[in-house]
Amino acid sequence: MLYAIVLTIQSWLRWIVLLAGIAAFIRSAIGAGRQAAWTPTDDRAGLWFSILLDVQVLVGLALYVFLSPFTHAAFGNIGEAMRNSGLRFWLVEHLTGMIIAIGLVHIGRSRLRKADERRRHRTASIFYGLALLAMAISIPWPGTHAGRPLLRW
Repeated sequence: MLYAIVLTIQSWLRWIVLLAGIAAFIRSAIGAGRQAAWTPTDDRAGLWFSILLDVQVLVGLALYVFLSPFTHAAFGNIGEAMRNSGLRFWLVEHLTGMIIAIGLVHIGRSRLRKADERRRHRTASIFYGLALLAMAISIPWPGTHAGRPLLRW
């Protein structure tokens, strides 16, 4: 029961995180193209993306470590799990992709603080874009070997 509730929360939160990331990326890409000044609104867009992704990762870790029957089965026999594409996805691929995404967002935010005004938008668009790519690759899209529904009810 708790697994289903947390999984539903994570499923819905995924879309909020993706929308925040897309918004932050678009703001930074447009700003880079126009060579616009970095504004507090640009910074807040990245901050919200970072915060929401952090919350999503915490919810995901609760699933991964405590609640998911998939990771429990995978940890029960790691060798067999690595031969099963569905279990391998949950044990390694999803986790690795999301860790890369959160690392890119946080590294990008750190570099933004050190970048001069002319390069902030470019730096943000690179790191946020790469993070979104890592997330998109790591999402269990319907029709893939570990596919999940786009929305849970």
